[in-house]
Amino acid sequence: MSTTTLARVQTRLPSAVPVAVGLAAGFGIAQGSGVRALGGLVFAVGGLAAGWLWYRRRGPAVAAGLAVAYVAAFVLAHVLAIGVGWPAWLAVGLVTVLAAALSWAVADRGPA
Repeated sequence: MSTTTLARVQTRLPSAVPVAVGLAAGFGIAQGSGVRALGGLVFAVGGLAAGWLWYRRRGPAVAAGLAVAYVAAFVLAHVLAIGVGWPAWLAVGLVTVLAAALSWAVADRGPA
């Protein structure tokens, strides 16, 4: 990837996109394939991509805080689905929207 392509990704791609993909697609792939590790890989790649964007845009403290929120969203989806008894897609959908909105509000919206 060239430097100009990297610069465009850093400025144009909202970090909310890899957050949403990591959570929702990770779940969908794990459910559809029956291979939880594959879904976990998608979740991890989404988190790493978003983390890189958070770090570049807002620095290490914000990146660490948003990373904690990303993992907390994953855990909350499990608590809602397994512990509370919500349908899995509803739990994942809710935490995906919340995590992506938080990412957008903190890292993607306007200058720091």
